[in-house]
Amino acid sequence: MDYEKYMHRCLHLAKLGVPNAFPNPLVGSVIVHNNKIIGEGYHKTYGKSHAEVNAINAVQNQELLKSSTLFVNLEPCNHYGKTPPCTKLIIEKGIPEVVIGCIDSCEKVCGSGIKTLKEAGVKVKLEVLEKESLEINKRFFTFQKHKRPYIILKWAQTSDGFIDIDRSKEKYDREKHWITGKAAQQLVHQWRAEETAILVGGKTANNDNPQLNTRLIEGKNPLRIILSENEILKEELKIFKDKIPTIIYSRTNYNYVHIENVMLPEQDVLDFVLNDLYKRKTTSLIVEGGRKILDSFIQQKLWDEARIFTGNKEFQTGIKAPNINGETVSSYSIEYDKYQQLINK
Repeated sequence: MDYEKYMHRCLHLAKLGVPNAFPNPLVGSVIVHNNKIIGEGYHKTYGKSHAEVNAINAVQNQELLKSSTLFVNLEPCNHYGKTPPCTKLIIEKGIPEVVIGCIDSCEKVCGSGIKTLKEAGVKVKLEVLEKESLEINKRFFTFQKHKRPYIILKWAQTSDGFIDIDRSKEKYDREKHWITGKAAQQLVHQWRAEETAILVGGKTANNDNPQLNTRLIEGKNPLRIILSENEILKEELKIFKDKIPTIIYSRTNYNYVHIENVMLPEQDVLDFVLNDLYKRKTTSLIVEGGRKILDSFIQQKLWDEARIFTGNKEFQTGIKAPNINGETVSSYSIEYDKYQQLINK
């Protein structure tokens, strides 16, 4: 049997769960009988049935399950939560073999699903496309291990290394000073739709008046977060005009229906924010600036991935781009812009 072929299909299905499966992991499952897929499914929505259940229910002739192999990219759950354990259903249906991409590091599972299946006489094959299975759920695993969201730093810089002009000396002109092209902008909006939340600082909110939404593509808006220790946000900001859920971490209250105010402590601000987001089950966070905010995350080593665009414009003076060290895992061109992806090793 071509194990990798069917696991690739699981991974493809799993990605269809973005973003509605969050904070649960992305999981896909297929059931194979005589080298033919007879059922498949994925975890569609948090709190609803898991991938294995959906795949099993998709099999028209349930008797075939007793001579089939179930593939799944993540170890089946073995506990009662919002749904019953998947191991229980697999055993009840008499499925003789289960192929698993990677172990679930969540303390409620962490090998217990595999143990339960084996004790029931189910043949278990592990680590098929393990690297790919770990990668697709890097947000979930980071959330479980570090008790914080998976953090993505994102910025655009000019070819001479600036992320902004000096606005105390020069008036900002969006058309003149926007660094990247339309293709890069659209890609950023796609990224926003794939993550749980997006964060900028209060100064960036006031300077750029961003919407922080997914208006350039069809996709779910992330939770918007403004971190503003001392900056007073202007009343005319676009974030105050719409109804997208927004949290403002500051020392000032803003009286808008869709805005939640969270008062900041005097110290350990980032730890406080990330701990609060963890309690809210925020599994991923894009940080889009500005320089002070980005530097804070970098200096405290609170980042997992950085996505950096370099445009073909030059500012010559202004706000320098952050300094960051990481392993380059991807780089390519988008129209006239260059893109680099780093991971924190």
